Amino acid sequence: MKALGRHILAEIYDCDPFVLNDRDLIEDILVKAALEAGAEVREVAFHKFSPQGVSGVVVISESHLTVHTWPELGYAAVDVFTCGDKVNPWDACNYIAEKFQAKHMTASEVKRGVFEKPVKVVNF
Repeated sequence: MKALGRHILAEIYDCDPFVLNDRDLIEDILVKAALEAGAEVREVAFHKFSPQGVSGVVVISESHLTVHTWPELGYAAVDVFTCGDKVNPWDACNYIAEKFQAKHMTASEVKRGVFEKPVKVVNF
């Protein structure tokens, strides 16, 4: 059965806390991760929290990359969702973990859009 998309949910641990607290650097890393994986970047939105932490999203033609960081814990929650066959979400996820200087990552892949029955396609 073919899926419409692949969604990686990653728990990234023991990261450099200074990286995880740098809004501009996090944005740069996620945009480059999308490009390295072959995605087409459409929109970018990131926010720096006080006293620490960054959340952000990179909207790609193929879906999205998101991040939420807890620098005080050296932890980042990352998800990479891609549709189609052109972009490998693992490439982006591994790039992010490397640039966060992570010592540990646990991740799982969820197939999205797997239909048990045939569906009718509606053209707009």
